[in-house]
Amino acid sequence: MVNYGYTPEYLTRDGRPWFPIMGEFHYTRYPEEYWEESIYKMKAGGLDVISTYTFWIHHEEVRGEYDFAGNRNLRKFVQVCQMCDIKMFLRIGPWCHGEVRNGGFPDWMLQQDFEPRTNDPNYFDEVHRFYAKIFEQVEGLLHKDGGPIIGVQIENEYGHCGGLTGEAGEAHMERLTKMAKDIGFDVPYYTATGWGGAMTGGLIPVMGGYCEAPWDQRLTEIEPSGNYIFTHERNDHNIGSDFGFGAGITFDMTKFPYLTAELGGGLQVTHHRRPIASAKDIGAMSLVKLGSGVNLLGYYMYHGGTNPKGKLSSLQESKATGDINDYPELNYDFHTAIREYGQISDTLKELKLYAMFIEDFGEEFCRMPAVIPEDNPLYASNHESLRYSYRHNGQSGYVFVNNYQRGYEMASHHNVHLTVALPHEDIAFSKIHVRNEDYYFYPFNMVLDADKNIVLKSATVTPLCKLNNDQVAYVFYGDQQANYRFNQPSEEVKLITLSRREAMNAWKVRLDKDYLFVTEANVVEMNDGIHLLGEDELMFKSYPSLQCVPKGFSMIEEGDGFSLYRKNIQSVHEIVRPAMTLINEEEESKQYQVDVQYVQGAEELEDYFLIFDYDGDQAEIYLNGEKVADHFYTGEPMEVSMRRFAFPTKVVFKIIALDEEAKIYLEHWPKMTDGKACKLKNVGVRIEFNHKIML
Repeated sequence: MVNYGYTPEYLTRDGRPWFPIMGEFHYTRYPEEYWEESIYKMKAGGLDVISTYTFWIHHEEVRGEYDFAGNRNLRKFVQVCQMCDIKMFLRIGPWCHGEVRNGGFPDWMLQQDFEPRTNDPNYFDEVHRFYAKIFEQVEGLLHKDGGPIIGVQIENEYGHCGGLTGEAGEAHMERLTKMAKDIGFDVPYYTATGWGGAMTGGLIPVMGGYCEAPWDQRLTEIEPSGNYIFTHERNDHNIGSDFGFGAGITFDMTKFPYLTAELGGGLQVTHHRRPIASAKDIGAMSLVKLGSGVNLLGYYMYHGGTNPKGKLSSLQESKATGDINDYPELNYDFHTAIREYGQISDTLKELKLYAMFIEDFGEEFCRMPAVIPEDNPLYASNHESLRYSYRHNGQSGYVFVNNYQRGYEMASHHNVHLTVALPHEDIAFSKIHVRNEDYYFYPFNMVLDADKNIVLKSATVTPLCKLNNDQVAYVFYGDQQANYRFNQPSEEVKLITLSRREAMNAWKVRLDKDYLFVTEANVVEMNDGIHLLGEDELMFKSYPSLQCVPKGFSMIEEGDGFSLYRKNIQSVHEIVRPAMTLINEEEESKQYQVDVQYVQGAEELEDYFLIFDYDGDQAEIYLNGEKVADHFYTGEPMEVSMRRFAFPTKVVFKIIALDEEAKIYLEHWPKMTDGKACKLKNVGVRIEFNHKIML
């Protein structure tokens, strides 16, 4: 059995440094029949660990009536994770937040004669009953039993977003932890969120950071995020600012590694504030965290979803329940790596760049503390100075550069000279050009072949991965001149240099040996083989060439050891044709009927998505009179899977009008007619095919 632990610097696995990539996925917000597929997609993005909340209100909305069926089947979800060979962290609350009604507490909890999240014995009795019920669902599936659950998070933002502070708050966290352990939650890791002055009760603190703050009550541009500055500061003061700005760190940072559990993989918009998180927003923030010393990248969310429907009420956070934010009733897309209906986004491809690097180089990377130069700017409002840092072990390491600040233009820097001062030598990077929105890291003294003493002294490209075949190949990427400098001339090492876009489209797969696929399609390794999810003409490059041409593909030789494989499939326009008709118009809303015609080839579909390009405040989709999807307008179209609803031939699309005087923050306002926006401009189609690579 693997032995998990930690030091003050990093997590360990069998005593060796371990840098996991973790992502949040809520089983109750996604159909159980697609869990397995989605977990494999998450693994394709490089995840080692899935974290998930166990929302109390999703399981005991009516007191004493537990629901662990269908999408709420926690035990089945854990078993699917085990089958897919991925580890898990359970975030058992009891209070979770997660944009859920009452932060996850059932309504009946708030009607008791005690105050939740205090040290009242009656409250602890209720929590004990809930914890015990959750344990019943996962018993036998903990790590000690050979299961996937290696960690448990106690509470969430306790002492910052509600709860007690000081000694009483620490005692509360300690009491919950002892309770969980006594019930049977015996796992290697126990964690607590540590930002905003939260109480941690001696547990391993996990941190967070978001590129914006949709929960902020202001309706204007807010200050530039500090998450784009290299710093030893682990706290993000903006998280939970709807509850109030918290204090600083409450734990001793010298005793715990720098771990994150809530790096924003995107943003869930509120009704009043609707910023859009781009792949670059998330990618640049992640790079800065790496350059600041992080040794676990954990994303909230990594996979979006849809809120389940309640028995007594809707289950989203809203002003109706006393919160100060309104969220969509159903949509929990989060604009993240994998979207509400399982769509793989560019954010996954962006984050995969770091995951692939960590998979091959993470063990040594953990041993490299962050060194932040004195002239590195301290404030995100400084858009002129160069932001950079180092991570090294005294001999080898990486220089990090970030010239990206969400929403702002950064000054360009030409002919930059950076010197890394090591105990026995200095490493110089000269004539580096840093443009607005550039962010990358470069290696120095990277040992490529220890036996033959082949060392990459420096390079102006970023390492992606290595292919461990008879001849090891190292893959790098970048959009500037690739300058490699070695300690000695050598042709023993194979170097592959990709553009940054090619690297985002690169996937490392294992067949008879390691291969690098480069394709616009998404490559997902499932239990039955390798699948390519794509549209129209499907092609991929492979290094090295496959042992044989996949069935249904043709091959074209390319240079530098790559071969191109192509498969022709029918055009999307020949398979699905939507048509829209205005069926009802009122002062504040419009309804359209969208009819879908399927023609030859539709039986080959994995999924198709209707893309509703509309102007308005929000939209709703009805199927047979039932609301099945909703969306707050952001300026981007609403994309909805039709597989989710058994490929219907007719849906109703309703738009609620947006008034030009509406008190909301939008980055992109729609065109107004007579002071309002309420129009379905177009319905498009995006087809997804699933092709298994048959060799």
